Amino acid sequence: MAEKHYRSVIKAISWRTVGTIDTIIVSYFITGNLVMAVSIGSIEVITKMFLYYLHERAWDRTNFGRIKVAENDYQI
Repeated sequence: MAEKHYRSVIKAISWRTVGTIDTIIVSYFITGNLVMAVSIGSIEVITKMFLYYLHERAWDRTNFGRIKVAENDYQI
């Protein structure tokens, strides 16, 4: 089975949601302040998406771990 692009987008959004909720919970335990924890989580979701984009672009520039696949062997 092949994975559709929208599935990858939904998986990325759901994973980022889980990560942000985790950050809010950890921040709350550290600060004891829910407003501060939500603020940290809000900033974190933006910065992590930006950093992820840069990370993906950097990995796209390298051939590390890639192999050439014949045109007729590639399946979508």
